[in-house]
Amino acid sequence: MSVLESTSMLEKTLNNIEPLDEASIEAARHRLDRQAKPQGSLGKMEDICAQLAGIYRSKFFDIDKKVVIAFGADHGVYEEGVAPDPQEITKLQFPNFANGTCGVGTIAKFVGADVVAVDVGINTDEKMEGVLDYKIRKCTSNMAKGPAMTREEAVRCLEIGIEMAEAYIEKGYSVVGIGEMGICNTTPSTAIISVIGGCDPEEITGIGAGLKKERLKHKADVIRSAIELNQPNPKDGIDILAKVGGFEIGAMAGVILGCSANKTPVVIDGFISYAAALLAYTINPITRDYMIGSHLSAEPGTQKALEIIKLSPVLNMDMRLGEGSGAALAFNIIEACNFTYKNMVTYDEIDMLGR
Repeated sequence: MSVLESTSMLEKTLNNIEPLDEASIEAARHRLDRQAKPQGSLGKMEDICAQLAGIYRSKFFDIDKKVVIAFGADHGVYEEGVAPDPQEITKLQFPNFANGTCGVGTIAKFVGADVVAVDVGINTDEKMEGVLDYKIRKCTSNMAKGPAMTREEAVRCLEIGIEMAEAYIEKGYSVVGIGEMGICNTTPSTAIISVIGGCDPEEITGIGAGLKKERLKHKADVIRSAIELNQPNPKDGIDILAKVGGFEIGAMAGVILGCSANKTPVVIDGFISYAAALLAYTINPITRDYMIGSHLSAEPGTQKALEIIKLSPVLNMDMRLGEGSGAALAFNIIEACNFTYKNMVTYDEIDMLGR
């Protein structure tokens, strides 16, 4: 990664990101192998338990408090006609994250998780009830005409995410999910994945929130032109974010960095979140070890992102809502993994087949 023109918060965070604790992983694997079942028969459940042990640096751990931190922002590239819905939907829908009546809000209620809504760039001067105001500015610039933001703004995105992660970890939350809201944010997300993955946008461009299929080529062309114009450095996550990213995408990447530095698992939602995960991974590859993939998004670029990060989501529900809905849904799976891990009897605790 290139030299960071960062404040001490970002530098300190990156310096605090460490590999998982191998001794704790080995202890968890030993317990899993000694449980009253064929070895490895619980599949990904066992992988998640071992990963959590390595993250928490303990053979046993609790997952008491869960939160989805969701960021809202708008995008200047909207003016290129890459989304079918009015941009105003962002400001109309985002307060529903806070009051629990949108998709992620209702799922979070069911699984006993909280949702935090943070405005980092929604195109409005209005204050939204229940929404935290960390607005960098109203809307990114149109990446089809120049960089989406300055490098300083990109760093600010990351630091807002770090700040949010640290604040809620300090409040006792032991698992963090990420979510977002922003009309046309599949466009910058596709650009990010195209740059890092070295692929043509047309290969991975999807319909997002309902773009007509005959408009897909136009959307891909806009993304390709933006990449050619801005020339983001594929090895510099901050440069990619500044050139073709979005405020909410950068903030989610910051949450991943913050969780990794604070030894806390972060549950990745869908397509937009995977773009954020790619940015975090590009900035510091160790962050991948702290990520848990929630679901396989229906957006075509998802597979490319997952191949690069080497994540295997726990659910495949044909979902493409975003918001953090998949992350919230995965919380109960993660809790089930831990409950089974702690409560299933081991051969050492019973006399079974003389083992």
